[in-house]
Amino acid sequence: MRYRTIGSTSVSAVGLGAMPLSIEHRPDEARATATIHAALDAGVTLIDTADSYHWHADERGHNELLVARALASYGGDTSRVLVATKGGRGRPGDGSWTVTASPAHLKRAAEDSLKRLGVDAIGLYQLHKPDPAVPWAESVGALRELYDAGTIRAAGISNVTTGQIREAHSILGDALVSVQNQYSPAVRDSEPELRLSTELGLAFLPWSPLGGISRSSLDGPSGPASAGTPFHRIAGERGVSPQQVALAWLLARSPAVIPVPGASRPASIQNSAAAAELELSDVEQAQLEDALVG
Repeated sequence: MRYRTIGSTSVSAVGLGAMPLSIEHRPDEARATATIHAALDAGVTLIDTADSYHWHADERGHNELLVARALASYGGDTSRVLVATKGGRGRPGDGSWTVTASPAHLKRAAEDSLKRLGVDAIGLYQLHKPDPAVPWAESVGALRELYDAGTIRAAGISNVTTGQIREAHSILGDALVSVQNQYSPAVRDSEPELRLSTELGLAFLPWSPLGGISRSSLDGPSGPASAGTPFHRIAGERGVSPQQVALAWLLARSPAVIPVPGASRPASIQNSAAAAELELSDVEQAQLEDALVG
């Protein structure tokens, strides 16, 4: 496993997005735990969760509790694992998502996450999404207070613009270590945010990093080029999965990128983790860029 940094913390170049383990169509707890353990076995040391990763309205914190139990039951060393959680969103239970990022809510949510994770301080706490009803500086100010109080060791922001990154950076300074936006072969709207994160020395954690890549060939080479995208063709030539090619492409975008692909079974995260060792040639990267631009 190769490593990158979030602030002063070294983490695996590919993390685990734990959301699929707790939302609709989730696996049973035995398979969910096996998935987290498989990630750890593969060298993954970044697990991304949130207090809103649950299914039913009365399950707030389901994913955080699941992650905490899985880490506690793992037979190996977990001291290097960074658990990144988020606050500021909710799920009423009807499939929708809400946004609540008032300072009072965020501080209360962080304290609740701290208890569920069973830690002395949250390794990385991320504001899940800007709340249009709350001034951005007030929401970010709550992260500053949590950091100063020692409740969190580092702060991150998610689903943000370049302007919001700059303002958060001015408020949080070195406490701000990460930006988490949607970014994938299919969704590249966050190019400016990626460039700014790289410039400021912030880790950039793409969510849904496999958007645009078919799941049909997860466990093996992709087959003939006519079956899919250039990601599939290169995967077939290299004897890997198109998902690995997509993650390798993301890692090549910037040294700040640390993708957090979701997984709901051990084979999925084992496949994703292997992408950390896959280096695309300049020719392959150019071919993928040409295809994406076209």
